[in-house]
Amino acid sequence: MIMIAPGLPALPRRAHIREVGPRDGLQNEATILSTAQKLQLIDALGAAGLDQIEAGSFVRPQNVPQMADAAALFAQISRRPGVIYSAIAPNEVGARRAVAAGADMVQVFLSASESHNRSNVNMSVERSLAHVANMAAIMRGAGRPFDAVLSVAFGCPFEGDVPIPHVLDLCARLLDLGAEQLTLGDTTGMAHPVLVQRVVLAFQERFPRQPLRLHLHSARGAGLANILAAMQVGVSAFDSSVGGIGGCPFAPGAPGNLCTEDLVHMLHEMGVETGLDLPGLMATARILEGMLGHEVPSQTIKAGICKHLTDSQGSR
Repeated sequence: MIMIAPGLPALPRRAHIREVGPRDGLQNEATILSTAQKLQLIDALGAAGLDQIEAGSFVRPQNVPQMADAAALFAQISRRPGVIYSAIAPNEVGARRAVAAGADMVQVFLSASESHNRSNVNMSVERSLAHVANMAAIMRGAGRPFDAVLSVAFGCPFEGDVPIPHVLDLCARLLDLGAEQLTLGDTTGMAHPVLVQRVVLAFQERFPRQPLRLHLHSARGAGLANILAAMQVGVSAFDSSVGGIGGCPFAPGAPGNLCTEDLVHMLHEMGVETGLDLPGLMATARILEGMLGHEVPSQTIKAGICKHLTDSQGSR
């Protein structure tokens, strides 16, 4: 643990980041990258040290055309030892396709609110849970782990506040179905530091031995503040997207994925280890800008690494 000052919560010594840009990032882009471009992006992310990369999703191509080549993509990934290449799937058909394509892990997802679940996957939460049960059986049969992602856990753009006990009840049902890890999503950036800590502390009280990952957004600028708040109560696993691209195409106000290089820069400045090559991540974000044909939201590739700036001044 990293002590900040007497009386302040200690921070975890190391944080683990799952890169979601190749899926959650690209699905919200108007430009559809070729399979070759996606492979280049995924390889560069692996070279920067990321050991868990969300590479694609097995959804209906007509709904998310950016992910239409998921099977071909997984077949061609140059796999690095120790790297988990995961996929998301909304139902049994998607889970079978993901397993057949060689996804190392399948992330199932549903929403903490009825309205968002119907907007996102066109079904009720109860029906999604029934699909999750069937998907869990498919993945157990294939010897693949699955991570359950609960969207809009910190607020729904259609319904507003989502009661914390309701979020925890859904977590309990997902764990009963065999989820090895839970991820709570701030899908539209409605969270703030106090709410993040309330949700995390309630989760830890109910599930004291269960690891937790957070998928936070910066749609309203609170993303990095929410990361710090979560770390102060013991969370050390997070999702982020290279360049800060992406969001949910099925909910209003959802852009603003947490930017990987901005997150890594902050963590490194605080003395928190990530095992990631920050200059390599920044170079990857610049490659991505060329592929997409527009600037990405990343602040670090614009402002530079603090240590590099001070080193430059000191050498004059």
